[in-house]
Amino acid sequence: MSGSTRHHYKAKRRKGGYSRRRRPPKIRPGADAGLKRIFAGIGVPDEMPFKPDPFQIRALAAIKRSDCLVTAPTGSGKTWIAEQAIARILKKGGRSWYASPLKALSNTKYGEFSRLFGPENVGILTGDRKEHPDAPVIVGTTEILRNQLYDAMYQGVTLMTDFVVLDEAHFLGDEDRGVVWEEIMIYLPSRIPLLLLSATIGNAKDIAHWLSGIRLKECIVVEEIKRSVPLHPLFFHPSGTLFPLLSRGSPKKGRLSKKVASYVSSNRPLLLSPPHKLPPFGDILHVLNKYRLLPAIFFLKSRADCDNALDLCDQNLGNNLTRKDRRSQRIEELVANNAHITRHRQMWHLEQLAVGAHHSGQLPAWKLVLETLMTEGLLDAVFATSTVAAGVNFPARTIVLLNSDRFNGREFLPLSPTEFHQMTGRAGRRGMDHIGFAVAIPGKFMDIRLTAKLMSSPPSDVSSQIKINFSMVLNLLLSHSPDQIEDLLRKSFAAHQMFHAKKKQRRQQSAENDPKQLWQAFMRHLDFLKETGYAEKSGRLTADGVWASQLRVDHPLMIAEGFRRGVLPKNDPMLFAAIMTIFVSERESDEKVDKAFMSKALIGSFFKVKKGLASFSARMTKKGFETRPLMLSPAAMIYAWASGLPWEKVLDIGKMEEGDLCMLILRTADNLRHVRALKDVFPEAALAASEAIDLIMRNPVVMEYDL
Repeated sequence: MSGSTRHHYKAKRRKGGYSRRRRPPKIRPGADAGLKRIFAGIGVPDEMPFKPDPFQIRALAAIKRSDCLVTAPTGSGKTWIAEQAIARILKKGGRSWYASPLKALSNTKYGEFSRLFGPENVGILTGDRKEHPDAPVIVGTTEILRNQLYDAMYQGVTLMTDFVVLDEAHFLGDEDRGVVWEEIMIYLPSRIPLLLLSATIGNAKDIAHWLSGIRLKECIVVEEIKRSVPLHPLFFHPSGTLFPLLSRGSPKKGRLSKKVASYVSSNRPLLLSPPHKLPPFGDILHVLNKYRLLPAIFFLKSRADCDNALDLCDQNLGNNLTRKDRRSQRIEELVANNAHITRHRQMWHLEQLAVGAHHSGQLPAWKLVLETLMTEGLLDAVFATSTVAAGVNFPARTIVLLNSDRFNGREFLPLSPTEFHQMTGRAGRRGMDHIGFAVAIPGKFMDIRLTAKLMSSPPSDVSSQIKINFSMVLNLLLSHSPDQIEDLLRKSFAAHQMFHAKKKQRRQQSAENDPKQLWQAFMRHLDFLKETGYAEKSGRLTADGVWASQLRVDHPLMIAEGFRRGVLPKNDPMLFAAIMTIFVSERESDEKVDKAFMSKALIGSFFKVKKGLASFSARMTKKGFETRPLMLSPAAMIYAWASGLPWEKVLDIGKMEEGDLCMLILRTADNLRHVRALKDVFPEAALAASEAIDLIMRNPVVMEYDL
């Protein structure tokens, strides 16, 4: 629970608001008279020839002569700019690179670009997929592009492309992955035009100013504030009546409408559902359907809530039979090559009720089915965690908010304007809707006043998230001296922001992102590499440092030291897959695993690695570097899967959701691919890694991409 939400809840409880609230009467659809005119505008726009918006034309002109940062609301058509620019480069015989933050997004763009430019002209590089790598148009993840830049710097060559698109460029401010975006912007040769596509951000001009300084060429900002489909915010009263959320006289100030303000201020407001219970989603869908507000995306706080919501939608059985037949036929086509998906526990809800759950606990293949059906207008509702808002092409007429905070992996915090606008950006389908709607539903974790304020809040600023790690240090030392690296760090967005913050006599950056702190952190990492034999006193990498740099993973030194100490099971693919898993797992506990599913070889190999690396791990910890405890349970799950046990059995062994197990397997495969690249240094391990990938990358982990 966020601080503000928790305070709001406690205050209400002291007044008797939450503990003594009246239960609502039976929900009956209703709408405030003031909404009649708004609802009359609902409908599907007439089909018209595509006409680009002025901001799209401006951006296309800008990228001809400079770099360009496009910041516009979600769903406004930023990709069209990239498509036209890539087509122009392709026509001249040039090459383009389109980088996105998610493998799922990359797969989607690969399909779209293949249809647009011809399959022979498009390749994909995501780690999981490597198809047509020499094609003139490459789609891939940002990590792959960053790694190609590392390789180009090491080999002393330029990146083989004439144009780079960085999609979702506001990820520059992502706490976990923003460093990858920043590295790409710093390392990319200035001869290569850079097109940045971003959701609305508050400091676009600041980012462009920084880029212009480090790339020595202008970066033009093209901003679009207006949504392509207007958004109308609503309030769902527990009685079933819909009200305007904001005051008609001052919607831009985020002021609540009179009736909503009266509800929020009441000491004993009606309950939509008892505390700790989900609201009656079937009744809510009935109300939304009556006023033609479907399809809808419901944003819930947890995976469990998304799954449990489906059972509350049984009233949705009576939907259009013709549409139901079309949905059943489409589902059959989508799952034809995936028997596991055919037996999915939520298939009945999807087919019969036209509703689905979309979250990280689901298999990628299942999420792709939901996204396809929703995009084709065959579903009424999807219950999703907020992760669906970030970068997935997943539109609806209405989004429904039940929480004003979001879990960031560690704690609940109030939604930021950027997070909020990403969610509301899914409301209103361009070419399919005249109006989009955002519906706020009151509840324990919903601060209605905050939600109203966020409706008119300006977008958040993006701050540098650059951090020094061993993978970065090793790869920079491949092609740069320490002095040159110090110059690179001075080019960071962190350095730019700190300089301008000091000029304004305020410090916006954390100490970790202070340029001096970055350099000190680099030197601390370099000193450790020298002490452990991965770098010479001069700062040049030793032979061990060179091959260790190719381990572009979370914990490269732990794996590298495993090779140096000879504790890795490099002659057994199943064991090798299992042991690689212990370097990717982030589970904080090591539950007891049934020994019936663990061979003596696995147990012996695990403890050999753990014992063999204990002193090195302790040495890292003593020097202040983060290390993670090595866990047996993830290794047992991957060993069971690699040995051929059925998917359901492995899930039972690990007590995991299948999306989590899938992610564990995919991340293990990424580690194995980096080991496979060391075939000249460790041929046996590289062969074992290659065979291990084949053992674990099978259905249902491997998706069918011809959906």
